[in-house]
Amino acid sequence: MSEAFDCAKCSESLYGRKYIQTDNGPYCVPCYDNTFANTCAECQQLIGHDSRELFYEDRHFHEGCFRCCRCQRSLADEPFTCQDSELLCNDCYCSAFSSQCSACGETVMPGSRKLEYGGQTWHEHCFLCSGCEQPLGSRSFVPDKGAHYCVPCYENKFAPRCARCSKTLTQGGVTYRDQPWHRECLVCTGCQTPLAGQQFTSRDEDPYCVACFGELFAPKCSSCKRPITGLGGGKYVSFEDRHWHHSCFACARCSTSLVGQGFVPDGDQVLCQGCSQAGP
Repeated sequence: MSEAFDCAKCSESLYGRKYIQTDNGPYCVPCYDNTFANTCAECQQLIGHDSRELFYEDRHFHEGCFRCCRCQRSLADEPFTCQDSELLCNDCYCSAFSSQCSACGETVMPGSRKLEYGGQTWHEHCFLCSGCEQPLGSRSFVPDKGAHYCVPCYENKFAPRCARCSKTLTQGGVTYRDQPWHRECLVCTGCQTPLAGQQFTSRDEDPYCVACFGELFAPKCSSCKRPITGLGGGKYVSFEDRHWHHSCFACARCSTSLVGQGFVPDGDQVLCQGCSQAGP
């Protein structure tokens, strides 16, 4: 008689039948699958010995069950992502969880270079200056009503321009005649002294420091011969074609101030009434 050759599980003869040899002995195919095969996480059926088995972490799948949970595309030979225990192909993952570029509307793929600002996302090559249309990258930019400008374009488009040199004012500056000026551009027309922060006046719309204006245009005091500018609250007295500083308008003999007093002209001089009545 022949030696017994039976399944280690069901003890049925294996003569003339397909079997699988293990360290514990031979098994018929049904017993082997029932004993050793994994259960598919998708269909809950055993993954037979003759099936291609795929696994991810602690889950096992038939090849045909290893699919994207949204589009049902096979993931057997495709890159995929697991999101909340669901397997997703790259396209479905990007569509569901990745941002869309605010410029081109396409998906910003995970791992790609991107820029985020104000709750919006851009591909790095799509984040452009609204003026020169060059990529902003890591450069400084200025947002304005939904647009984004590099600093040179923003200054060129929106920054005020100096009334003298016509170049943009990026910071500081002063205002003269309701127009912006660089501090270094607002200078005296006569001596070129900077006027920012200084008292000055103008003639024919040209600015002058007090000294130049007095020398060039102001009348001269008939007493001290210095200019009478009237600036800084300085008061003066005029009589006919002559002018005096308040402090200089005094009797030529006794030096009594004649401001608000009666006086008598005496040639190039003025006298108080007392000195005039006293005679020469």
